[in-house]
Amino acid sequence: MLGGIHSVLDLIFWLLSIGAFVLCVWALVHAIRTPARNFAVAGKLTKNIWLAILGFATLFTFAAAALYLRAISILNVAAVIAAGVYLADVKPAVSGQGRNEGPYGPW
Repeated sequence: MLGGIHSVLDLIFWLLSIGAFVLCVWALVHAIRTPARNFAVAGKLTKNIWLAILGFATLFTFAAAALYLRAISILNVAAVIAAGVYLADVKPAVSGQGRNEGPYGPW
């Protein structure tokens, strides 16, 4: 471990880094488990592109959580944004395939 927790602020940033890492892992695991066909049917980027994006996001947030990155870098911010976009937009679209539901419930 290159750094250490020397203050309350360091602890807060470390806990935020752990949270970002968990968020990225959650998105990556969901992308791995989702069939590739669902991405195409939903009109989203391909599964391989999302796996690459979320894989790098997980790598960057792991490095921050392991205290290799001392400050919040633009890569960590981009990683959290990528995982958030996947979980908020892509995950509902690719998970809803095969169900006959509209925006107001089943029809």
